[in-house]
Amino acid sequence: MIKFKKIPSSEITPEHIYYDRRNFIKNLGLILGSTALSSFTNKSFALLNTLPSFAQSKERDKEKLSSYKDITSYNNYYEFGTSKSDPQDHAHLLKIDPWSISIEGSVAKPLKLDIDELIKLIPLEERIYRLRCVEGWSMVIPWVGIPLHSLLKKVSPTGNAKYVEFISLKRPNEMIGQKDDMLDWPYTEGLRMDEAMHPLTILAVGLYGKVLPKQNGAPIRLVVPWKYGFKSIKAITKIRLVEKMPISTWMKANPKEYGFYANVNPEVDHPRWTQATERRIGENLLSPRLKTQMFNGYLEEVAHLYQGMDLNKNF
Repeated sequence: MIKFKKIPSSEITPEHIYYDRRNFIKNLGLILGSTALSSFTNKSFALLNTLPSFAQSKERDKEKLSSYKDITSYNNYYEFGTSKSDPQDHAHLLKIDPWSISIEGSVAKPLKLDIDELIKLIPLEERIYRLRCVEGWSMVIPWVGIPLHSLLKKVSPTGNAKYVEFISLKRPNEMIGQKDDMLDWPYTEGLRMDEAMHPLTILAVGLYGKVLPKQNGAPIRLVVPWKYGFKSIKAITKIRLVEKMPISTWMKANPKEYGFYANVNPEVDHPRWTQATERRIGENLLSPRLKTQMFNGYLEEVAHLYQGMDLNKNF
């Protein structure tokens, strides 16, 4: 268990209530977007205050959250193996206390913080986001974390900061998948500066009101909801602001299949499968596949970031 500013149990929405959020809100006598929410101190409702248009989306209202069991037992985390069950089976070997994260590079005020300090520096929020995997499956997850832009502002980026590079942990004695050289460890990822500063981009430290499990990237991971899941690097140890575009792990491994942007685009197929549809984990295997939405359903929020770009070439 990592140590951080804990959300009191009285302020955590139970899992069974999450599955019927509409009725829960109705029973409390609250209306989405009402002034009553501003006086409600539960961190679980921070999203309703900061992104009301997202919170009130009819599309989000229709979606059921994935179960905690599914979220924590069906994962891609190659540091622990290539099977979906490997992270749950092997992540307990990872030691995450103590843990620090450094923010450096083209910044005026570099920082090195442990998790306690990070949470004290920037308040936690809850964000309910889809996660869409490049393999064609998806989940809807209630993350707990901090907006990345809030952290980056603390270090005062310089004019040379064009991209943000993320570097994960390399510890093969504990992350047993790293004993295999299938990827160039440690795992690295990158975002353009405007993507990193977008209010939807978060650093997650929890889910479902609980501390982030090790198999889901504890103690801290990136979540960029309009991009494919492999972009959401786990167990982050370093964030570097740089001038040149970082070459991420999957770009190195197979540049013909994995590009820098990794935006969810149903019109661009993966070379080995279609990206036009997806299977929601937890649903009946016989249920019809869902139609994948552009930018994973966040078109209105992020499309302006890519005006004038050819998203077939910049995949």
